[in-house]
Amino acid sequence: MGRYQEMQVFDAVAQTGSLAAAARQLQVSPATIMRTIASLEARLHNTLLDRSPRGVTLSLAGEQFMQSCRQILERTELADQSAAGLHARPDGKLTIDVPLQMDLKFFTAIILSYLAVYPDVYMAVQASYGAPKLLEDGIDIALAIGQLPSSSEFAASLGMVRPIVCGSPDYLAASGRLRTPEDLKGHRAVVSSLPGHETDWRFLCGRSIRQIRPRPVLTCTTPRAAIRAATLGVGLTCCMSYEVHDELASGALVPVLEDFASPGVPAQLIYRHGRRAEARVRSFVDFATPLLRAHPAFMGQDHKPLSPGLLSENEIMDCSAR
Repeated sequence: MGRYQEMQVFDAVAQTGSLAAAARQLQVSPATIMRTIASLEARLHNTLLDRSPRGVTLSLAGEQFMQSCRQILERTELADQSAAGLHARPDGKLTIDVPLQMDLKFFTAIILSYLAVYPDVYMAVQASYGAPKLLEDGIDIALAIGQLPSSSEFAASLGMVRPIVCGSPDYLAASGRLRTPEDLKGHRAVVSSLPGHETDWRFLCGRSIRQIRPRPVLTCTTPRAAIRAATLGVGLTCCMSYEVHDELASGALVPVLEDFASPGVPAQLIYRHGRRAEARVRSFVDFATPLLRAHPAFMGQDHKPLSPGLLSENEIMDCSAR
């Protein structure tokens, strides 16, 4: 097997994290994958994969080699596709995964505008919680909050989001303002039972993280219901800043304990194959990334109204002509 084919095999293993999955992706036998990796490691006099009962992970040398492989494979694929004219018309099904709450907040306007520009693409948009698994779940693009779930995926950085505690103005007027996280013990809370929503609320106190367990008076099955209850004055709620962007901007909810806010976490569009991805994937990433970066929910301006320099939903819908 030539060096180019060896790099293709290694890239498939790096993407899938499994020799068997790489064999299925490339439609060859697992034995062929194993022999190719063994030959590659022998030729390079280095261990590229760390084996375990759970699968394989990249060693430090493997991480470095993977980056070099991708550059070569991408450039070769890009040259082939350009010569064949495959960049011209994005089409086919595009599956996108977004966090709960984000689908209705501002992502829909971007999707509708994209479809107006690329009418040959049809989309399947799903909302979920937790780390998305692109390969296993057949997802083309995911908007991920937090660190990348896999080193085999590419990412377009969008900005930062953060946990935020907030309550309605009427509730805070009746129950009093909070000066420190300890003041939460005298307040009511609305929480969500959805996995991923912590029972303890975390605050940054100096250089350490302080965990406070609130006193819930209402537990909801979804963050959306908890946020709605908070706007009605039931109590305080804790969620990610993008989940309450509209409520903060309108004044229906007011942030508290901002001096003790936990550090922000990255938001990013993740996808596989980089520039070797299908035209519909590349075109959506290129289209949506600047619009999402311009949204205040990713710019550390979570409770401020849109300024004239930022895109509103109407402006996003108009961007198809640009």
